[in-house]
Amino acid sequence: MLSSEEGSPQHGNFIYILFPLLAAHPINTGNSNAIAMSRERSLAVYGLGYVGKAVASVMLRAGFNVVGVDSSENVVREVKAGVVKHVEEKVREALLQGLRAGLFDATTDGVAASRRCRVKIVTVPVYLTPLHEPDFSRLKAAAEAIGMGAEEGDLVIVESSVPPGTTMEVVKPALEEASGLRVEEELLLAYSPERVYIGRSVQDIEEHYPKIVAGVGPKSARAAKDVYSRVAKRGVIELSSPTAAELEKLAEGVYRDVNIALANELAKLCTKLGVDYIEVREAANSQPYCHLHMPGAGVGGYCIPVYPHFLLHAGRKLNVSLPLVELAREANLAMPGYTASLVDLVVSELGLKEPKVAILGLAFRGGVDDTRLSPTYDLIDNLLKKGYSVEKVHDPYVERDETLASLAIQLTKEIGEAVRGADVLVLATDHPEYSNLTLAALKELSGAGRLGVVDGRLVLGGWKEPPPGVAYVGIGRPLIKG
Repeated sequence: MLSSEEGSPQHGNFIYILFPLLAAHPINTGNSNAIAMSRERSLAVYGLGYVGKAVASVMLRAGFNVVGVDSSENVVREVKAGVVKHVEEKVREALLQGLRAGLFDATTDGVAASRRCRVKIVTVPVYLTPLHEPDFSRLKAAAEAIGMGAEEGDLVIVESSVPPGTTMEVVKPALEEASGLRVEEELLLAYSPERVYIGRSVQDIEEHYPKIVAGVGPKSARAAKDVYSRVAKRGVIELSSPTAAELEKLAEGVYRDVNIALANELAKLCTKLGVDYIEVREAANSQPYCHLHMPGAGVGGYCIPVYPHFLLHAGRKLNVSLPLVELAREANLAMPGYTASLVDLVVSELGLKEPKVAILGLAFRGGVDDTRLSPTYDLIDNLLKKGYSVEKVHDPYVERDETLASLAIQLTKEIGEAVRGADVLVLATDHPEYSNLTLAALKELSGAGRLGVVDGRLVLGGWKEPPPGVAYVGIGRPLIKG
């Protein structure tokens, strides 16, 4: 139970009794008859993107009734029809079982969902404007809808990645104005950052990491800890304030951005020095205080490229300079352009005239179909501006892409079709399917007498001895011609 000091349910002196019958309807019943959702054991998840669906699935697996909320009518319609896209199997399985058992529902009506559920978890994204300032409009809209449907004693938890101070400065006033309730006294509010890696989100939430929690006060913190203690086997870590928890989440991502930038700079030097970055990295990382990351053609996804701007936003407000954060972001943003310059290198080495370029990998990371802020888009833009003909992009996971379609670039899942007829290949994503490719196999598939290969993720085999007619260069590896 979530409990505070005993008393009547008013003015902050109430008993928190959430989900008293939590295990009454286990998620794997397979019961096709809808079960009426009790408000006392129901939880709403605002935002049905990658993270929102993962959170909803974990809560269903723990026995909660869940209502998913999304502003997209198409997303809600698909979910209610059992069409669950762009998720891992454990997430899909939990959502579909929840639908069949009547324990999961979806709606575009955030106010109605708030009325139906005692706990509300917010995962809607905070996007960046063209000037790289945070856009709080979606987050504020979710908070206002929640407030309009909230009752005294309800709990609101923000999981969205946000600039430090957002829970107190944006969400809290929006909730209080819309609900007429005082946060911490009549309405509970906490921040708990999502800590998931797309492709293994269920395991991350349930098993891999402790859950970070911070309430606006002790009552809110206690309530949020109780909810997450039901799903996080590694326990719950309580921080002193929502601002500290918001900063913790950003620090995780910016740590990686800065270290990837270092790896990219070292990799550039390795190429010029004629040494292999992988060899250097493995030796360096044998020392326990060193953890060099992998270089690459760019950094994508809606985490690492965005979090530095949230920190820079906070720094500007407080007149605090963060030059390392800014320089690391600039260094990583430059990698698609650098990768395009390696195309120049192999084209010049082979003396190719008007070469046709094919790219392997559209997703921002290997093994997923997520193309958000993928560096492949910037790579293509750089190549087109240089006058190259980019005709095909291969990705084994991505079904379709509007950006490529608008550029008349073919997207295919067939590696042979993508490579055939190309004069230059650029590997941009570390999909596991590419780890079995060799330069000899790619040359045979292409049918080209001369083939340039740019390995943007250092995964291709046979690079030390390329076949005749093949020029190879990797990010962090020297140019070698067979």
